[in-house]
Amino acid sequence: MKIATYNVNGIRGRLDNLRDWLAREQPDVACLQELKAAQSAFPAQALADTGYEALWQGQPSWNGVAILSRVGTPVEIRRTLPGDATDSQARYLEAAVAGVVVACLYLPNGNPQPGPKFAWKLDWFARLQAHAATLVDCGHPVLLAGDFNVVPTDADIYDPRSWRRDALLQPESRAAWQALLDQGWTDAIRQLHPHERIWTFWDYFRQHWQRDAGLRIDHLLLNRALAPALAEAGVDRWVRGEPHASDHAPAWVRLDLLRTAASQGERP
Repeated sequence: MKIATYNVNGIRGRLDNLRDWLAREQPDVACLQELKAAQSAFPAQALADTGYEALWQGQPSWNGVAILSRVGTPVEIRRTLPGDATDSQARYLEAAVAGVVVACLYLPNGNPQPGPKFAWKLDWFARLQAHAATLVDCGHPVLLAGDFNVVPTDADIYDPRSWRRDALLQPESRAAWQALLDQGWTDAIRQLHPHERIWTFWDYFRQHWQRDAGLRIDHLLLNRALAPALAEAGVDRWVRGEPHASDHAPAWVRLDLLRTAASQGERP
């Protein structure tokens, strides 16, 4: 099974880009962020025509997350992150897809910092940690995928000097990320590529794409039950170089689910 995460940065304006990527790379499951579309404006039929069923949480102009599947209907588990009944932002969606629990998330950016937006980022991160703690050893294979808006280390950015004040690199953001990993989650890309400089985001400004001045902020985390299934992980960089591209490229993992069954002593 191939599962990908892709911040589309506006699904209506980049529907052709999305469909081209789906047709070429054919992920079995795709987690999308930053739909920037109301619930009723999501192009479900257009995606169905390409072979993908969808579950989505829209929001006009901002945010928005979706889970696409070509291996069965995504069965909704929850569409908000627990812990704050007043949170109305469309940033979290969790579903069961072909035997895997898939959580698609778009963590707040947090800029400018310090300030209320950064405080909101850390609060949301804390809620994610609390919920993730219930999933890491739940007995089912679980994957957290999305735009986490955190650069884990200086090895995950082309040059940290000009970004030191950015919310993505703050010690508090990185500590929250590490606390998540310390629960027992596996950072799939870093697990398989421990020393490579891998980016998932290139800013539109100052020719960041042309200079390959990127950041790694889109991540796929596997819980203990799913980690043995990790076979491959990478980034579809070509998507960022297409006309009218998002500033993100899709990141993905390929899973051998037979390994998961074997590690749990189950018959596949």
